[in-house]
Amino acid sequence: MNLNALDLNLVRVLDALLREKSVTRAGEQIGLSQPAVSAALNRLRHTLNDQLFVRRGNDMVPTPRAESLAGPVRAALREIERAFQPAKDFDPARLERTFTFMGADFFSMLLMPPFAARIAAVAPSVSFRFLDSAIGDVSKLLQEDQIDVALERPLEVAEWVSSVPLFGSPFAVIAAKGNAALNRAGIAEGEQVPLDLFCELPHALRSIDGSMSGFTDDALGKMGRTRRVTLALPHFQAVALAVASGPYLAAVPMQFAAVAAKSLPLGIYGAPISIPSPAVRMYWHARHDDEAPHRWIREQILVEVEALGFRNLEDEVGE
Repeated sequence: MNLNALDLNLVRVLDALLREKSVTRAGEQIGLSQPAVSAALNRLRHTLNDQLFVRRGNDMVPTPRAESLAGPVRAALREIERAFQPAKDFDPARLERTFTFMGADFFSMLLMPPFAARIAAVAPSVSFRFLDSAIGDVSKLLQEDQIDVALERPLEVAEWVSSVPLFGSPFAVIAAKGNAALNRAGIAEGEQVPLDLFCELPHALRSIDGSMSGFTDDALGKMGRTRRVTLALPHFQAVALAVASGPYLAAVPMQFAAVAAKSLPLGIYGAPISIPSPAVRMYWHARHDDEAPHRWIREQILVEVEALGFRNLEDEVGE
């Protein structure tokens, strides 16, 4: 392909069309008339030797070739925008941007409400979206700029993904207050659930992919033991609600257990085994390492984690 035939405006038009799937809406997004966008699309079709978009009703459906360009085009435009940012002091109060995070409902429940409120006070034009962990592969989403930050347990990621540890998340066992089986065994809140009873009682599990096993089962397997997982749910809050109203036990992050027990009739107990609890990490694309707004929002996440006492809580309940 002759790069001399491709100017930056054509790339902007392609990105807008990929986002909006409409010539009219794409033009509104980038400040061009409908005829100008149509003319640019014709030039792109000629340059790339592909239809790129096929009309279906009122929408423009991208061809496979166009879809393959979406991530690289978006990333290239972000890099160009960052390269030409004026060299001036960063001021959060003047920042207008939407940040997209991804993680478990652990974070959307515990971190985001106080975090968003605090950021709103100093950067009122900043907005947030929080996507569920189940949405897809972290490296791919970061590469395509669909997310800015992922808050996850240790993952195998591409070499261009940067990360820092946030906190350790040891497990605690939760059960409904007045759980009949624990009462009969004389196990009080805060005490360790005996191993045999732990394996005998039904368990609820947070599972984003439908798997009926997790870290706890791996630890039990090394001892030649198993437990009865009879309920797998995609969110920690759903697990807590099921436990609070049913016969289940659940091994959940201690930070979540402590908060859930304040609003639900739950008791917190010790696990009968040591369950490995890898540190939760924050992931982002390395191209944003030195971008001032991105660096600032990452720093604010670290500040909020400290303010919530997650690290201190880890020390208090370390196994």
